[in-house]
Amino acid sequence: MTDASRREAVMGLGALALAGALPASAAPSTTLRYTPEPGAKLKLMRWRRFVQGDEDQFLANLRKFTQLTGVEVQVTNEGFEDVRPKVALAANIGSGPDIALGFMEDPHFVADRLLDLTDLADYLGGKYGGWYDTPKRYGIATAGPRKGRWIGLPMAVLGALVNYRVSWVREAGFETFPTSTGDFLKLARALARNGHPPGFALSHATGDSETWMHCLLWGHGARLVDEHNNVVINSPETVAAIEYVRELAKTFIDGVFSWSGVSNNNAFLEGKISCTSNGISIYYAAQHSTDPKVRAVAEDMNHAALPVGPVGHPTELHLLTQAMVFSHTRYPNAARELLRFLFEREQYDPWVTASSGYASAPLKAFTNNPVWTNDPKHLPYRDCAARMLWSGYAGDVGHASAGVLADWIIVDMFAQAVAGQKTPAQAAAEADKRARRHYRG
Repeated sequence: MTDASRREAVMGLGALALAGALPASAAPSTTLRYTPEPGAKLKLMRWRRFVQGDEDQFLANLRKFTQLTGVEVQVTNEGFEDVRPKVALAANIGSGPDIALGFMEDPHFVADRLLDLTDLADYLGGKYGGWYDTPKRYGIATAGPRKGRWIGLPMAVLGALVNYRVSWVREAGFETFPTSTGDFLKLARALARNGHPPGFALSHATGDSETWMHCLLWGHGARLVDEHNNVVINSPETVAAIEYVRELAKTFIDGVFSWSGVSNNNAFLEGKISCTSNGISIYYAAQHSTDPKVRAVAEDMNHAALPVGPVGHPTELHLLTQAMVFSHTRYPNAARELLRFLFEREQYDPWVTASSGYASAPLKAFTNNPVWTNDPKHLPYRDCAARMLWSGYAGDVGHASAGVLADWIIVDMFAQAVAGQKTPAQAAAEADKRARRHYRG
C-alpha cells in the first residue's frame, strides 16, 4: 500500500469530511482518526513499572480503548534490561508484539522493520504545543529509507535526578543540594565522613548508570562524537571527567559495581545511602509504604537536578521511552489508533498524574499538569524533556549511537577506571576503540 492510499484508508469520516484527500499531516489537528481493521487484536510489550500508579492508569486507558473500539489489547511487561533484546527479536523474526514501548534509540536498531508514524507525530505535535528537541531527535530516522520520517513516538521522559536525604545534606553543611560538580564532590566527601555515603551505579543497570555518567562526561566538555559523527571520546576533557568520577566514587557505598536496577532504590529506602541518581520511584515507594520508618524517608528526601560541570550549563541524560509499531502487525490502523488515543489529553493527563512525576511529557502542552505543582518534590522532574541531551550528543541519533549505548561503552569506561583496571587515559583510549566499531561509516 502506498503512503497516499494508507492515509486515505486510516483517516476517519470526520477527517475526510473536513480534509478531503489532504494527507493527515496537513489535516486540521483535531480530526485525525485511524479506523481499526475488523477483528483487530493487539499485543503490546512494555517495560515493567516502578510506580504502580503508572501501570494501573495505563491499563485503565487500554480498557477504555477496548470499550470504545472493540479492539482487545494484550500487555506483556518486561524488565528494563530485557526490552531491547526482545524488540530486536520481534523485529528480526517478524512475529510477537504489534507495539513495543522501548527506550532511547531502540527504534533505530530496527528502523526498516517499523511503520512510519510521521502523520501521527505531526498531528500530536500540532495539537499539543510541539515536541521538545531531544525527544524529536530520538523519534526521527537519520538514515536509510525512513530518513526524515518518524519511526518512534516519544511517550515519556523517565527523569533521572538526584534523590537525596535533606537532613543528612544539611548535616554535611549544605542547606540545599549543590548545583556545581565542585560543590557536589565536597558534599559527597562530607556525607561519607558522616557515615552517610552516596551510592551511584557503576554497573549495567539501565537508567541508573548511563544517565549520571553522561551528565558528568558532557559537563566536563567531553563528547563521544562531534557534530559530524567523528569519534572524539579520547580527549583531555574525557580524562578530566574520569578523574573526577574516580574521586567521587571514593565516597560511594560498597557494591555499586554489581548493582541492578533496583539496588539503589532499596539502599536508599533502607537508609544505607544519602543520595543517588534515580527516577521518582523511590519517593513514590516511600510515600506508599506501610512501614512508618520508610514513610519517614519520604518526609526527609527531595530531588534536584544533577550538578552542572565546568561547561556551565545543564548536560543531563534521561531515559526516554517511545512507542514503535512493527511492520509485521496485521492491524496497522488499530495500532496507530491506540497510540493516538493514549496521547490524547483525556488519557495522557490522567496517566502522568497517576505516575506521580515518574513520567514527564515530551510534548510541551502537557507541562501544565497539576501533578508538577501539587507536590513541590515533583517539580524538578517536570522539565527533564526540555533540559535533556541525547545519548549520541553532539552527533546524530541513529544505529551507531544506539550501538554504543547498548554496548555500555561509556559506563564501562568509567567503571574500569574507578575499579583500577585501567588508568583514565587507557580507559578513554579503549572507549574510543570500541566506539569506532559502531561509527565506521
